[in-house]
Amino acid sequence: MKISFKRIDHVMLCFPEGQEKEARRFYEEVLGLEEIIDPARPHLRGAIWYQMGNIQLHLMTDHGSNSSERHPAFEVDNLEESRKLLVNYGIPVKNLTPIPGRNRFSFRDPFENRIEFLQYVD
Repeated sequence: MKISFKRIDHVMLCFPEGQEKEARRFYEEVLGLEEIIDPARPHLRGAIWYQMGNIQLHLMTDHGSNSSERHPAFEVDNLEESRKLLVNYGIPVKNLTPIPGRNRFSFRDPFENRIEFLQYVD
């Protein structure tokens, strides 16, 4: 079995708690990005989403935990098979808060980098 990667869907970066204004100023004023606002799909935990070409940039407050929430998210064609492959290698996977229209989970590589896999559903 092999993971069927399609593309990078998004990258999640973090900013320190209480610095949302500074984050918005940089990404909107300096980089010129426009926030994605979809009332049908509210962002989780106060995340801010931007479109960058054919991928998205997600920003979220870093709450100072030992494990960073920063991560790339890869769209795959075979999410459940990918999950089974990782579990078979003894890699713990974490189910994530549901987002309408997509199934997803995350895991950590051997160096504690967080990686998300997702698959869009109709």
